[in-house]
Amino acid sequence: MKTDGRRKSTNVEDRRGRGGGGAIALGGGGLGIVGIILFLLLGGNPTELINNNATAPNQPYVETEQDRELADFVSVVLADTEDIWTELFQQQGLTYENPTLVLYTGQVDTACGYGSAAAGPFYCPGDQKLYIDLQFYNELQTTFKAPGDFAMAYVIAHEVGHHVQTLLGISDQVMPLRQKMSEEQFNKYLVRFELQADYFAGVWAHHAQGRGYLERGDLQEAITAAGAVGDDTIQKRARGYVVPESFTHGTATQRIYWFEHGFELGTIAGGDTFNETEK
Repeated sequence: MKTDGRRKSTNVEDRRGRGGGGAIALGGGGLGIVGIILFLLLGGNPTELINNNATAPNQPYVETEQDRELADFVSVVLADTEDIWTELFQQQGLTYENPTLVLYTGQVDTACGYGSAAAGPFYCPGDQKLYIDLQFYNELQTTFKAPGDFAMAYVIAHEVGHHVQTLLGISDQVMPLRQKMSEEQFNKYLVRFELQADYFAGVWAHHAQGRGYLERGDLQEAITAAGAVGDDTIQKRARGYVVPESFTHGTATQRIYWFEHGFELGTIAGGDTFNETEK
């Protein structure tokens, strides 16, 4: 992705090295793309995750050259999302409010509770902020076999997609359902919610390409990342089989389909994942 000489967002909050504490952000409050999914799908106890991370010592943070480059990169991606979503909202007669991207290391306090790098990047609707530990970039390459800067751009765009859902009122319609149905039933809505964020990530990529920002291979990097974080892919890699009723983000096929669909259409209106029955 072309980033040289391009605008960086001013809506970046650097909390690296500060640590955090409190209650972990799980479920609809904090929407992590990978870590929480993997932990819960494998039968992990949320209390164990809280205790393990709450007692972890804070390590002094020293920014590396790679960290600096990544921080600059995600700032440019965030600026792209600001410009593109502002324009798309204006076309609908709406006003887009820019989210804040928080860079942190290890653990962080949010309006949704306590966040941990073990949960991967996530969005908190309570404070309208995206949270990311930049070490996740290395995890994408090594654990999930999804290298490339545009794989990371897809992750940012997905979390911004959750912000779009918040501004459009979709989050307020979906999340209260958690209290009205079984976990298995609600997971079906949660999958559609996450797939819509993938669709919105594709919409952003459509317009980023239209502005000449994408390079050869970028789109495939995003598609690889979307497939790598599918619920079925994660479960198969971790334990050799899948449990569909525990899915919370969608299969690899579904995630790729909705990202590509958003990339193809480039419109807000095409992302009604809740009434789609085939994918």
